[in-house]
Amino acid sequence: MKTLQQLTKEINELTLRIEQDYPELYQYLDENPITISYSDQSELTVNSFSEYLDSLKSILEKYIESHK
Repeated sequence: MKTLQQLTKEINELTLRIEQDYPELYQYLDENPITISYSDQSELTVNSFSEYLDSLKSILEKYIESHK
């Protein structure tokens, strides 16, 4: 299982890739309904980071596939 640090690094790298290579997609990331959930009652977990990374990967894959 990956650590929070590893997941954070991957999220940052993927976000940077999207920003640089797909700026038209990057502008919509803030509108992504799948985000890292956090409230006063919850804590950031490896699972929440992993789910967020998976959602970013999925968004990018779908975008690339639909714009070939």
